[in-house]
Amino acid sequence: MTVKFLLRFDDLCSTINWDAWQKLEAIMLEENVQPIVSVIPDNQDPTLCEGPADEHFWDRVRSWQARGWTIGLHGYQHQYVSKEAGMIGLNHYSEFAGLPLEEQHTKLRKGLEIFAREGVRADAWVAPAHSFDANTVRALASLGVKTISDGMSLYPYRDTQGVFWVPQQLWKFRAAPFGVWTVCIHPDDKLYRDADFFRQCIRQHRKSITSLSAVTEAYAKRKHSVIDSGFAQLWRLAIRVKAGMAARAAKGHCLATQIEHDSSQRPGLHTAL
Repeated sequence: MTVKFLLRFDDLCSTINWDAWQKLEAIMLEENVQPIVSVIPDNQDPTLCEGPADEHFWDRVRSWQARGWTIGLHGYQHQYVSKEAGMIGLNHYSEFAGLPLEEQHTKLRKGLEIFAREGVRADAWVAPAHSFDANTVRALASLGVKTISDGMSLYPYRDTQGVFWVPQQLWKFRAAPFGVWTVCIHPDDKLYRDADFFRQCIRQHRKSITSLSAVTEAYAKRKHSVIDSGFAQLWRLAIRVKAGMAARAAKGHCLATQIEHDSSQRPGLHTAL
């Protein structure tokens, strides 16, 4: 059994940090890596505005797709309007989960219309914050998008509705003995900001890095199994435990900082503690 890694870049829009991106793009071209690039059709999220809009953004997207890179439909406007976690259950905020089917269908249709106007094909669905529900899947299927990059299974599979699920379980490279693992990279991650670190990771794992087209060919007929369900439960639990530990560590750091501040203001406090 072998391990395979997919690379997925989220939050691509006209106002990202293009200096950082161009370094990563050059490395991927040099190493012949074909990632999933998740594009927001009509970005309205101010947190993703790191610079002036690139007027050639859609030219870039078309060039990525022409190279064989996978273009993901990353929501519509990247605006969180509900507090629903959806079917993946990682984050309690969403652009789609919990909304009526008709409203979700309208958002997705508008996003796809922008793609079509710009000559871009949506190869897969990538939900902002990993939050979407069964209505999202129904709407996507009705609009012709039947590949989803998300979920916690060990391998990709096709469900009973004909939707192909490619799991996304990692946010950085980790050693694994087997399985298909998607590494999700955001603009504020070290893998995005540090080109040297990115190159090092790519070269370390290059023989195991694959593409969505290769994964689809290999697993297109695979069905969901009990192993997938069991793995998903364990992996979600591991993520929650790690998140809880990180939150407690952050709280402890804040408390230590406050104590240090107080002790500097009131001599003797630190000694007493």
